[in-house]
Amino acid sequence: MPRAFSFRPLTRADLPLLHDWLNRAHVAEWWDEQRDLEYVLETYAADLDSPVIRMFFAYLDGEPVGYIQVYRVMSADPEWWTDETDPGARGIDQFLANAEQLGQGLGSSMVRQFVAALFSDPEVTRVQTDPSPQNGRAIRAYEKAGFRRITELTTPDGPALLMRVERAEFG
Repeated sequence: MPRAFSFRPLTRADLPLLHDWLNRAHVAEWWDEQRDLEYVLETYAADLDSPVIRMFFAYLDGEPVGYIQVYRVMSADPEWWTDETDPGARGIDQFLANAEQLGQGLGSSMVRQFVAALFSDPEVTRVQTDPSPQNGRAIRAYEKAGFRRITELTTPDGPALLMRVERAEFG
């Protein structure tokens, strides 16, 4: 039986820990280049009260073990998802913080539980994500969580594999 995750919205006090996580090799390889603390404090703090993006720490057995964010696809950065017409579409991005927890099914479990919570909102019609086509571990985790491959595309961050799960197919 999958272990139960809980999700808590990020606060300003969480940003130093997020900075540490973003600079771990297994995260920085796929998430973004390594960032200094000032960048993380400025950039992520600016989104704490955003109506478009919500950021969370994922907890397992009372310990923070991951980061996950959700955004309204149609309201995202104007350079992203310009052809989206569904106001109920949400996008997610996530990572597990600890390299020793990779490959144990925790990522897919975390994503599946988070998506289930998103679908508890009747406004949400589908959830998408866009890992690098080279990030096999993330792709497998998303597939195990119910996502299907849609298409490879080029985003402002480079090549990506668009993956999606519709409310009707999530179960």
